[in-house]
Amino acid sequence: MAISFIRIDDRIIHGQVVTRWMSERKCDGVVAVDDPSATNPVLAKMLKSAVPLPLKGFVMTEEEIIQKWSKIVKSKRQYFLIARSPATLVRIFESGVNFISEIKELNVGPMSVREGAKKYGKNLSIIPEEEEAFDVLQQNGMTISFQLVPDSKRRTWDELKAEGGE
Repeated sequence: MAISFIRIDDRIIHGQVVTRWMSERKCDGVVAVDDPSATNPVLAKMLKSAVPLPLKGFVMTEEEIIQKWSKIVKSKRQYFLIARSPATLVRIFESGVNFISEIKELNVGPMSVREGAKKYGKNLSIIPEEEEAFDVLQQNGMTISFQLVPDSKRRTWDELKAEGGE
């Protein structure tokens, strides 16, 4: 499988991903899936530039990742797949792209405060649509862990739900 790590992070590609997680997991590049960023040339260029050379950075729409999935997974290179929201992953999964059969773990980084979101600690706010998406991913076999960087405390989706948020 050419996807070595899947992450939700509302900042998409940034310093923690490229420096901390890449030192822990095999990575030849990053595939970011975010429609607003992929359709904005300035944002796409900025995100790609956050990936250190000689690694490759790609910014794709949901439709592009769905269309290119078979090519991506056949690659000899290992990629991180990063999306801004778990709802993005659910839409990709429900389109027929079964990434869960290949990689069962989803890492979740920061999710910023937004209206209608429950706050779980200082870096994690989840809106109802995202709660539902995490449930769908978990029900389909993904292990969901919330961890900013490799050496920080790791919590599961079940643990967070039990806490209830504020």
